[in-house]
Amino acid sequence: MWQNVGASQARVSPSTSYTPSRHKRSYEEDEDMDLHPSKQKEQHMGSGGDIHGCVEPKRLETEASAGHHLISPNCSPPLDLNFPLPGEKGPACLVKVYESWDSFKVNDVLEVYGILSVDPVLSIVNNEERDSSALDPMDCMDTAEEQRVHSPPASLVPRIHVILAQKLQHINPLLPACLNEEESKTSDITKKLKFVKNGEKIYSKKRERKAEGSYARRDVLPLGKFTVNLSGCPRNSIFTEHLYRIIQQLVPASYRLQMTIENMNHSRFIPHKDYTANRLVSGVLQLASNTSLVVDETQLEQGQLDATGVHNVTALGNLITWQKVDYDFNYHQMEFPCNINVLITSEGRSLLPSDCQVHLQPQIIPPNMEEYMNSLLTAVLPSVLNKFRIYLSLLRLLDYSISDEVTKAVEEDFVEMRKNDPESVTADDLHRTLLVARFLSLSAGQTTLSRERWLRAKQLEALRKARLQQQKCVNGNEL
Repeated sequence: MWQNVGASQARVSPSTSYTPSRHKRSYEEDEDMDLHPSKQKEQHMGSGGDIHGCVEPKRLETEASAGHHLISPNCSPPLDLNFPLPGEKGPACLVKVYESWDSFKVNDVLEVYGILSVDPVLSIVNNEERDSSALDPMDCMDTAEEQRVHSPPASLVPRIHVILAQKLQHINPLLPACLNEEESKTSDITKKLKFVKNGEKIYSKKRERKAEGSYARRDVLPLGKFTVNLSGCPRNSIFTEHLYRIIQQLVPASYRLQMTIENMNHSRFIPHKDYTANRLVSGVLQLASNTSLVVDETQLEQGQLDATGVHNVTALGNLITWQKVDYDFNYHQMEFPCNINVLITSEGRSLLPSDCQVHLQPQIIPPNMEEYMNSLLTAVLPSVLNKFRIYLSLLRLLDYSISDEVTKAVEEDFVEMRKNDPESVTADDLHRTLLVARFLSLSAGQTTLSRERWLRAKQLEALRKARLQQQKCVNGNEL
């Protein structure tokens, strides 16, 4: 089953954070209802039941997007499942690893096999009348807040005691979780690409340049990152929303970040350490590797960014430029590398940095954009759509190289380009054109750069620059 199901949600990992659909209760009530199922059933029957178990009937309170909660003096604080993405829904669990736990890194996507535990005894926190040996080891904490956060009711957050865990090479459910040595060879992947050859031809006619993540790092510099700024998008329209819906159907993990003043000033982008609860409070940029992040800048209106907004914009810029997120540990910051594919949609040139700006030049303008985009999705058969998904994932696994002969030809070509236009042609142009040539080669299943692909990449870059220059002449300095 494809993971992207919501219009603006991402399924980055099985246990990020969600707001449970059922009403929240204090720990004591949760324990009581585990022992009395009839009472629990009665509690869930009412359409206007309380959330915290201590408010008036028929009064339904929901959590604000900023994470504020209404707390009755006689109730335990509401349970925060600490999801990185706002509005996340789905199950959450505590995964307990007993060996090789230090081999897993932040934001790794894991496949685990283990024993599911929903024992009600784990709902009891800091009960001195019970034998402490019967409790979860995490209950032996220094503070009540730490106990509450690390040992939530097992009925809400079950435990999985891991027997086997493995890090996934990719997150495409249509492919084996871990390709073995034979399957990971370039020749075998190329054979698999023949399966989607027809789909590739159809897709190549419709696709625009796609945001690509970095494929390697040299010291702190990410190599191969390719953040695209798609400018010329209609302002405050549903265009980006429908474009994201298409991307969402093609990639296994994605998220649309609406860049409004409200979101920038009030959202938590950077994870930070809560020393009282002794846990890392997650943030929006806590994304799994190869997540497709669509930043919708067409939603940006006039307004003032406060200190949080400026900090969030800076964090987005660092992610794009350096493929890293600086987690906040109050007294210091710690860099965590990431590999996020970023696509920015904007009306003019984006306020954020990008590696390539492509200005839209629509050939047709449908009278009803929503109807037109919906027709595109319904016209593609599910079997063909699965071919696209397999195709995109397999291309990321291909090895790629440039022969000495082609390298020499590219160098000579670049020297000639510098002679003809020394002010405009820079090392960045060479790097960008090489990346475009790489994507062109891999999209055709070719693992080495040919002279023809290099010339085609140069042609595309020339067309892109000409289009930008034409738009600049129309709109002045907007771009």
